[in-house]
Amino acid sequence: MDAPTSVVRDGELVTLEPAVCEVLLAALRVAVSQPGEHRLFRAGKLPGLFPQRVGPAAVAATYALQHGLLQITRRETRGKVVNEWVQSTPAAVRFVHDHDSPQAILREWKQLLALTSTGVPAWLEQIRQQLTALTRQVEAQTQAVLEQLHGLQQRLEAALRRQELDRTLLGEPLGQSVPWAADALEYLDQRCSTTAAPCPLPELFTAIATRHPHLDIPAFQTGLVRLDELRLVRLLEHEPVEAPEFALLHRGRLLYAVQR
Repeated sequence: MDAPTSVVRDGELVTLEPAVCEVLLAALRVAVSQPGEHRLFRAGKLPGLFPQRVGPAAVAATYALQHGLLQITRRETRGKVVNEWVQSTPAAVRFVHDHDSPQAILREWKQLLALTSTGVPAWLEQIRQQLTALTRQVEAQTQAVLEQLHGLQQRLEAALRRQELDRTLLGEPLGQSVPWAADALEYLDQRCSTTAAPCPLPELFTAIATRHPHLDIPAFQTGLVRLDELRLVRLLEHEPVEAPEFALLHRGRLLYAVQR
């Protein structure tokens, strides 16, 4: 049986049951990979981030709202039912990444190795007593586990390469001219593990402003141009431009998003 998952929020250790954590992660992955607002709960055939208003889904939805992983954008009242629409926050990106970080990958890898070395042989011995078709099915599942291990290894190596690259490039004088560069690159790396969509400039500014309260928009834009010139990030055009003050005119292009 899976053990409860513990997370720290505002200095408090919060324990989430496996069923709640699974529903929460599934909803947050959808929210961060598909920018924009989403219906909080499914309504009939209309999709929602959480499948129902009771049970683990209700607990997970309440947790996401209370801890700032999702924020309500609007409400619709139909009779006695209130439908809420939400969108993800930078905290959601960090939450999903924390469960898919190199440390989490290593834990998952260890579990899979333990399953391969101890669980599979006994399982195969039992399955051999059954139909030949079931034996073939088990062999296919075993191959899937090995392929998953290979994928985890590739992801771990890529994460370690990114960390090494950042330690090499983020020295002086970049550390002085763009003191928030490491935090920006860390957030973009976390975001890349959850969605391939470019990050709008207002979202990145919000994500790093808490650690750099004196950062203003002009300095933010100047620093992004510097990171783009060093090929640490790519500045991109993006529609729609919902916060024009963040739009950056550079080399004849109106840029509004950034990507690693």
